Amino acid sequence: MPVAASAIYFLNLRGDVLINRLYRDDVGGNMVDAFRMHIMQTKELGTCPVRQIGGCSFFYMRISNVYIVIVVSSNANVACAFKFVVEAVSMFKSYFGGAFDEDAIRNNFVLIYELLDEIMDFGYPQNLSPEILKLYITQEGVRSPFSSKASDKPIPNATLQVTGAVGWRREGLVYKKNEVFLDIVESVNLLMSSKGSVLRCDVTGKILMKCFLSGMPDLKLGLNDKIGLEKESQMKSRPAKSGKTIELDDVTFHQCVNLTRFNSEKTVSFVPPDGEFELMKYRITEGVNLPFRVLPTIKELGRTRMEVNVKVKSVFGAKMFALGVVVKIPVPKQTAKTSFQVTSGRAKYNAAIDCLVWKIRKFPGQTEPTLSAEVELISTMAEKKSWTKPPIQMEFQAGSYEIRC
Repeated sequence: MPVAASAIYFLNLRGDVLINRLYRDDVGGNMVDAFRMHIMQTKELGTCPVRQIGGCSFFYMRISNVYIVIVVSSNANVACAFKFVVEAVSMFKSYFGGAFDEDAIRNNFVLIYELLDEIMDFGYPQNLSPEILKLYITQEGVRSPFSSKASDKPIPNATLQVTGAVGWRREGLVYKKNEVFLDIVESVNLLMSSKGSVLRCDVTGKILMKCFLSGMPDLKLGLNDKIGLEKESQMKSRPAKSGKTIELDDVTFHQCVNLTRFNSEKTVSFVPPDGEFELMKYRITEGVNLPFRVLPTIKELGRTRMEVNVKVKSVFGAKMFALGVVVKIPVPKQTAKTSFQVTSGRAKYNAAIDCLVWKIRKFPGQTEPTLSAEVELISTMAEKKSWTKPPIQMEFQAGSYEIRC
């Protein structure tokens, strides 16, 4: 497995080293000078987050007023390196009370050095969970939320939490009322032609959970439809199955999910962490049922006027509804005045984003609200450039679920 880092540096905006840690001896301690000279001083920080200089690769990311730079001299896992940086910053914020900047680093040198020794070993990331690290890494002035109650007894099974099978949840949790909150957030990316045909469509979604459960519960998430992760060639070689099947192109689970049971039974079984976490992420490209159809008609009347007519049709059931629907209709930058007529909701012109923003608080199924707008443009003497007509954006919320035990 390729390493994730040979060295890590924390720099301020001037290029001064705030703190650094060498994990392997294949890079020199002065490699940050090459980064400062060839990247920071040439103002090429925003071009590409991965650069190669003198046989070494530099991966860098800016968080607040701090640059985090990872240096490797051999083949490296770039995705793992950036994931390590994101998780490490989240862990530092947990220790620093939500702040991560130059002042926070200067005030916590000793703590940061100890954490850097724990979260990576010889270039390979280790446990970055703040809940687990706080069980056995404590410094003066930093208190773990688990130690808020006065108690002289040490936290039991700290070693088991780090090396055991359930390292993301500590034992002994007790709640007066067991509660589970679940949210499904999906983003539909759609490209449609002017004639209404779908050119490209995919859905990216994630399942967010918030658990307040006593003990060590074993939860199962059941879905109405079956989940298929088989390739198209494998599906063609097998007989057709009855019932609906959701074909997931990509799926990523939290470490708490039992992958063996998911592969055999196609059920999501897990021992949840305490509090908020992301259970899974997925992407779908086939069999996407669009909840809305947007039918725009835009007419340019000379150089100073434009008519915009947009009809949004909800194609889901009449008993269902969407909440917080926002339709953003782009207009030219030289827009001077607008007037609206809407059959539902309200609309206004937002000059900051050059869009007509149409908001509908509650959108029932099988309805077709419309927006009609007249747009007056500023007349200019310069040669008129053709307007590119950017795509219309739409946001909405379908709903959430709450389970109380």
